[in-house]
Amino acid sequence: MTLHLLNKSPQSMSLYSNMLASLSDNDSILLIEDGAYGALSAHNKIFKSLPDTVSLFVLRADTEARGLSERVSALFEVIDDNQFVELTCQNVKVVSWY
Repeated sequence: MTLHLLNKSPQSMSLYSNMLASLSDNDSILLIEDGAYGALSAHNKIFKSLPDTVSLFVLRADTEARGLSERVSALFEVIDDNQFVELTCQNVKVVSWY
């Protein structure tokens, strides 16, 4: 189980493609910083084909800072900083994509 942290917007499509290609069952993706833009419904196509075993999260503080709170796709679970820490503890590895 790996937690993938992604801090770039979907405009960095090659970064998203590389991250998606490295996913395994039971991995998690957490969008942080400008990566929070990827949690908008307009970008669902990037994540829709993932298996149900991959969990999708976005950091609440980053959606709020960017005015995205009301626009987050239902594909994503919005989490706070404490839940972020829990995710890092639950996963064997944490990989930052930047």
